Amino acid sequence: MRFAAFDRYGPTDVLYETTGPLPPVGPGEVLVRVRAVSVNSAELALRSGAMRPFSGRRFPKRLGTDLVGEIVDPGASRFAAGDHVWGMFGRRMGSAAEYVAVSADRLDHVPDGLDSVQAASLIIGSTAITALRDKAALAPGERLLVRGATGGVGFVAVQFGKTLGAHVTGLAGAKNLDLVRELGADEAIDYRAPGELGRFDVILDTAGTDLPAFHRLLTPRGRLVEIAFNPDRLLATVGYALLHSRRRTRPIRFFSGNPHSPLIAELGRLVRTGELRPQVDRVFPLAQIAEAHRALELGGVQGKIVVKI
Repeated sequence: MRFAAFDRYGPTDVLYETTGPLPPVGPGEVLVRVRAVSVNSAELALRSGAMRPFSGRRFPKRLGTDLVGEIVDPGASRFAAGDHVWGMFGRRMGSAAEYVAVSADRLDHVPDGLDSVQAASLIIGSTAITALRDKAALAPGERLLVRGATGGVGFVAVQFGKTLGAHVTGLAGAKNLDLVRELGADEAIDYRAPGELGRFDVILDTAGTDLPAFHRLLTPRGRLVEIAFNPDRLLATVGYALLHSRRRTRPIRFFSGNPHSPLIAELGRLVRTGELRPQVDRVFPLAQIAEAHRALELGGVQGKIVVKI
């Protein structure tokens, strides 16, 4: 089977497509023929070496955190061969491959009407649900600021924030402001010239830069949820977040997204009710995994960059 890998940290050209045997299927796992995955910022940080203090020097390393595909071997799970499923591979990476063995409790059925590419653009949206509902407890009428409002998590967060009844402000590049409004934001602001932003009850930060400046925008009872850390100042940014994570006022909350089936099912419910819709920026074949990473690094994306396998 084909899969994406790299043998050293570095720029996008360290990535390559190679082949290997089918993965063994362990207890509680199913074998999935993968049709599409999305490209996520965590993979860029891993590949570049920004996560070296945590990821070590054992190579080759593989890519892919989410997946959409069909069940090949359902084992003893609730799935049947041929079921169209989506989910997360877990904290280890490796779903950017033709076949994966993945825990059945990290999958659910893809909602009717979504093809594999559309589903791949939405699956990481489970992070937005966890961030706003579970970590921030966003309430109706509260003011929400989403940094990176048209990025892979941000475009879902804007939609979900409106579902929860918040007043949503989206920060994005000037060319993407119309999309921010189409997603339902009450305000769309160019991040390069934000002016006076005011105060917010909840901030979802998908960028990780200038963390203290955005932290100061919180109301006294505000909460900031951090899902990215500045790769150029990784330890300092993580340290700042840790320092403020236990504060009773204006806390910073962060987490490592690792959803199981119930959260994936909730994502599917929101799609079926029309509260969330997919947003695909571009689609690349697996052989062009380096180009897919390069496109995300250049920024200015409108939704998700998807790799079709």
